[in-house]
Amino acid sequence: MDNNWSGTIEFHKFLKIQNLTRLRLSGNKPEVLMGSTSMNNATIVVPKFEYLVLRGCNISEFPDFLRSQDSLSQLDLSGNGLHGRVPKWMWNTSTQTLSNLNISHNFLSGFDRPPSTIPWVNLEILDLSSNSLVGEIPSLICNLTKLYYLDLSDNRLSGVLPQCLRVSSNDLQYLYLRNNNLTGKVSPQICNLTKLYYLDLSSNKLSGMLPQCLGPGLQYLKLANNSFHGILPQRFTTAGCDLRMIDVSHNRLQGQLPRSLANCASLEFLVLSNNQFDDVFPLWLGTLQELKILAMRHNGFYGVIGQPKKNLHFPELRILDLSYNSFRGKFPAEYIFSGNASRGITSEQGSYDHSYDHYLQCSISITNKGIEINYPKIQEDLVAIHLSGNKFEGNIPEFIGKLKGLRLLNISNNFFTGCIPSSFGNLRVLESLDLSQNQLSGVIPQQLSQLFFLEKFNVSHNNLTGRIPGGTQLSTFDVTSFEGNPGLCGDPLPKKCENIEVADNTVAICKVI
Repeated sequence: MDNNWSGTIEFHKFLKIQNLTRLRLSGNKPEVLMGSTSMNNATIVVPKFEYLVLRGCNISEFPDFLRSQDSLSQLDLSGNGLHGRVPKWMWNTSTQTLSNLNISHNFLSGFDRPPSTIPWVNLEILDLSSNSLVGEIPSLICNLTKLYYLDLSDNRLSGVLPQCLRVSSNDLQYLYLRNNNLTGKVSPQICNLTKLYYLDLSSNKLSGMLPQCLGPGLQYLKLANNSFHGILPQRFTTAGCDLRMIDVSHNRLQGQLPRSLANCASLEFLVLSNNQFDDVFPLWLGTLQELKILAMRHNGFYGVIGQPKKNLHFPELRILDLSYNSFRGKFPAEYIFSGNASRGITSEQGSYDHSYDHYLQCSISITNKGIEINYPKIQEDLVAIHLSGNKFEGNIPEFIGKLKGLRLLNISNNFFTGCIPSSFGNLRVLESLDLSQNQLSGVIPQQLSQLFFLEKFNVSHNNLTGRIPGGTQLSTFDVTSFEGNPGLCGDPLPKKCENIEVADNTVAICKVI
């Protein structure tokens, strides 16, 4: 039985259906009244469940009828109000058959008198995420020789990573330990987990250098928000690199990027932000046909970004964040974004998503004017260019006006000169435009009045002149979006436009330049 129940459900009525083996109650937060499910009454014959999902049913304690269950293969009590410790008697539930246990998103603090070994000998999936578990990760999980999915994320676990993982859990494919208080180093022997597919150790207090053996077999490597130092693993071979995502942001990593990353042909997301990398722009990554996100902000990257050679055009790139580095010279937008993917995207294409579970969706944070915006799920039509805080110069590339899927453009705090391209009026889905703190001149193009989705707009502290286009989306922004341009006039600035001809002549002057 699988329904999206709502309202109140009296669970004890299901226990009267003797042949019931599969039951799923979830969806619309039903209130399940467990009533009396005590096993003390010898006249009660409870069904032998094989598949039982009571997800989000407002259950506050482990149902007593589970004591008699010896045939369960899957048990899901996630998203309820379970609190305190998992009762001791749960260890005796379906010891030979249970393969999938999910008690995530509750308020559990631990287990009552855990045994020396976990009795669920066939357990393959264990999800205890989003609880209030404290203490060290128990080494007894290493006795689960068939375990391939372990999620302990979003708890209060502390201590070091269990060394036994490298010995007893060679079938482990998914290891989620993010957002805990884990400390210490990551042992190179974690590479003995040869089937490991997804490793998420982000948002802990881990330190030390990254094992150089990391990479082969892995597809998702998430180590953000720790205190790792040293260099990235250097050996990514063509035959051994299956990586699709690397997120090492918010650490203390340094040095150059390993050129062997160019061998990771399936790489889609490379997030290096907030480290101490010291290198030139990795034009050589342009060979990666699947690369969608390249985030490098707050590092020590430097130099002129030259024109890439043939076939180095980042054909699928959707997000480029180079902010707060030391890049200089002209920004070669036409070469980096020459792929049709960025130009042809429309808002009807829906969300970027993998065919896996929700953990495999990428998220990224983009800082705009001091506000960090987190995109928990990257949209297929999301294109963002963030160049703030560098030393780029010259005219703003006209080519950017062809990126019709562009939603965020921030080139503030650089040395761009010339005019604001009128082709920006073609960016019909643009939501945020920040051109502040440059040396731009000329007028604000009337074409920008066509940007109806614009929520953030800033051209302050430039050398712009003329009338601010009125009666448009631009009129919704306050004086801080335009201040620091002595030649600008009109609402919302206090300066009125007394000489309209001068304002109009600026258009011609700008075009001549």
